[in-house]
Amino acid sequence: MRILVVNWSLLGLAFVGACSRGTDARPDDALKNDLALAAQVQPYQAQQFVSPNEQQMGANGAAQQYNAVGRAPQPVYRKPAPVYRAPARRTASRSSGSSGSQGTYYPPAPQEPVRHTGRDAAIGAAAGAVIGATTSRDKVKGGLIGAAAGGILGGIIGHTVDVQKP
Repeated sequence: MRILVVNWSLLGLAFVGACSRGTDARPDDALKNDLALAAQVQPYQAQQFVSPNEQQMGANGAAQQYNAVGRAPQPVYRKPAPVYRAPARRTASRSSGSSGSQGTYYPPAPQEPVRHTGRDAAIGAAAGAVIGATTSRDKVKGGLIGAAAGGILGGIIGHTVDVQKP
């Protein structure tokens, strides 16, 4: 009951503070200027010029319904796929000729991203325990529930959001 009275009194104070501004209720000059500028803005800028090609007009100004000249398809450039070459076998005895593949590029093996799941789960659990203990009537129960919720949320954030690419 006491909490209800406190909440209603705070709500009443906020209502009185928001409604009573004294006898001087004229708007601010800066607000008036901002509202005037906002009223002048158009939702889009009208296009000043449209070319005959955009209007589907021909060279003589008459509208064309179909393209008179067929166009050849443009070639599309595609980057060739990288080629993986296995490393050459090395033997104990070397021959006098050149052996091995010099100048062959071996792409590095893909590395896993660095995730901070455990660290962020611990931070979330600590923050959740503090918040749960301070906001709950039963401090131990609120701290445990807050720690569990914060740990789960922190672990999810650490696994999905806080990721560093190597």
